[in-house]
Order: sequence, then structure tokens, then C-alpha cells
Amino acid sequence: MTMKNDHPMNEQTTNPSPGTETPEAPQQPADAMARIAELEAEVTQLKDRWLRSEAEMQNLRARTKREVEDARQYAVQKFARDVVETAENLRRGLDALPAPAEDEPELLTKLRGGFEGVERNFITILERNGVVKQDPAGQPFDPELHQAMAQQPAPEGMAAGTVIQAWTPAWTLNGRLLKPAMVVVAGGVSETA
Repeated sequence: MTMKNDHPMNEQTTNPSPGTETPEAPQQPADAMARIAELEAEVTQLKDRWLRSEAEMQNLRARTKREVEDARQYAVQKFARDVVETAENLRRGLDALPAPAEDEPELLTKLRGGFEGVERNFITILERNGVVKQDPAGQPFDPELHQAMAQQPAPEGMAAGTVIQAWTPAWTLNGRLLKPAMVVVAGGVSETA
């Protein structure tokens, strides 16, 4: 007994029905080459865009990392400047005490020693947190770190442009100037002869 398969899907058709697409016949070689060149140019353009975008992202990451690091290091700048004022006032108070003498009252000796200990500890804590005190006396004048408040004739043996006296020290926060030193600078040679 033979069964005839009448299902339309099982028949092989050689003529496509209307509305169905068949693979197109191979294009002319010139058309194919032009299309390949066009696609290669598009790939090159997309690759260039991608590389530029990737470079921009790397730059953005680096810049953001740098900004976050700067913000972390220098966020306390205003607070540090205020604390430095306190350190300078403590030094002014110590300088206002009379010079140590053998016959001075014991209380004054203990107070001086206590205040000097507080100052040393205070400066150590500041240094541990990146705030550094720099005494410019005897150093060449540096406009990045010093603010000239006065100029005097240079003492014998001292070059012009040298800091003769520092009214206040320079303070830096992680290498960045926090507060300039107020200084007296040596001018030209003294004319006392």
C-alpha cells in the first residue's frame, strides 16, 4: 500500500510564490567591492569613535580620581588655616613671657614648661596631618612662600634678598601654601661707614 503525500509543504517548488523573496543573484563584482569598501570605512569610523570615547573615559576617570584626591587632601584647608592661627597665638603668648631667670617663681617656670610642651605636641599633631611649619629666617626670599612686610639694609655678610627676620612662619598643607610667612627682607648693602 502506498501513501501519497499530498501536503503542500512537502512539495518542492521550483517557482517561488508571489511575495516571497529569494536570494538575489550574485551582484556585479564592482558593486560588491564598493559595498565592502563602504562597510570597511564605516568600521574604521566606528572604531575611531570607540577609541576616542575610550580615551575620553580614561581621562575622565583620571581627572575625577585626581579631583577626589585633591578634595580629600585639601578639604580641611580653612580649618587648618584657623588652627595655624591658634598655633601662632600660642607662640606669641610664650614669647610674651619674661625670659627664664634663675630666681623666677617656680609657678612661672612650670607654666612656661607646660605651655612649651603643649606647643610641641600641637605642632606634632599638625605635622602628622600634613600641616608643616617653615621658619624662613636666613633663607632666600621666596615669593611663593613669603610675604615681604618690610625691607632693611642687608647686615654685613648677608646677601640682598635674604630673609632677615620672620614675624610669622610659613605654613603648608600637604605641600600647598596655607599661609605665607610675614618677613623682613634684606635690601641693598648698608651704608654705615
